Amino acid sequence: MIRVLLTACIAALLCLANASAAPSGKLKVVATFSILGDMAERVGGEHIELTVLVKADADAHEFQPGPSDARAVAGAGIFLINGRGFDNWSTRLSRASGGKARLVKASAAVKARPNDPHAWQDVSNAQLYVDAIERAFSRAAPSNAAAFSKAADAYRSELKALHEEIRSAVGSVPVARRNVITTHDAFGFFGKAYGIRFMAPLGVSTHSQASAKSLSVLVRQIRRERISALFLENIADNRLMEQISDALSGKDGPAATYVAMMRQNARLLTEAMAKGS
Repeated sequence: MIRVLLTACIAALLCLANASAAPSGKLKVVATFSILGDMAERVGGEHIELTVLVKADADAHEFQPGPSDARAVAGAGIFLINGRGFDNWSTRLSRASGGKARLVKASAAVKARPNDPHAWQDVSNAQLYVDAIERAFSRAAPSNAAAFSKAADAYRSELKALHEEIRSAVGSVPVARRNVITTHDAFGFFGKAYGIRFMAPLGVSTHSQASAKSLSVLVRQIRRERISALFLENIADNRLMEQISDALSGKDGPAATYVAMMRQNARLLTEAMAKGS
C-alpha cells in the first residue's frame, strides 16, 4: 500500500512538473498577439511550442478571450504580454486560467509615453522586447539558454540594422512633408524615433464606421494641417484603405513578420510623404 501511494505521488508530481512543457519537451509559450508571437518564435525557434491568442489581421484592443484561451494559458510556462494597457485582458485571463504560467511583460524596460502602449513602433524598443523574451525563456528552460541567446543575438543585429534603415529612409523626406494622419494614435513611438509628425484624425477611428460627415471633417483637417499622407490600419475601416500597425498580416501578406511589417510601414509612409505637397 505504501509503495502504491508513493508511486501515485511521484506520478502526480511529475505531471505538475511537466505541465508547462509539451510532450516533446518544448517550453510552452502563449503570446497575446501576432507581433509578440513572431518575436517569441524568432528567439525560441524549435525549442518552444507557441500559441498566439490574437491572430494576424485582428485587433488586440477588441479581443475577448474564450475558454480555449484560458486552457492555453493554464498549460503554459510563459505568458508573454505587451503590457502598458495594450492587452489589459491578459491579466484577467491569467488569473482566470488557474495556471502557473510566468507573466512576462515584454515592454517593461521601455521608457513610457503617456497613453501609448505601442512601444514596438520604435525598432530600438523591439530590441528591449527581445531581451525580455530571451531572459524569460532562458530562466524557464535553462538547458536551451545557449540556443535562445544565439537566436536573440542574431535577431537583435537584424533589428539594429532595420532601425538604421528606417531612419535613413525617413531622413530622405523633407521635414516639411513629414506630416501623417492615422486612424488612431498608435504611431507616437514611430514618430519620435524617426522624425514624423503623426496626428489622429478628427471623426474617424478604429471604433467607428466612415461616414460622409466624418470624411468631410477629415478632408478639411488634411488641408488645414498640410498633411502629406493618410495612413490607416488593416484593423480599421477597410473601405478607406488598408495598412498595418498593431497586427501582422497573414502568412501570404506583405507584413507576415515584425521586420516585414516595419519595413512595409516605413516604405509606404516615405513613399506617401515624398509625393505630398
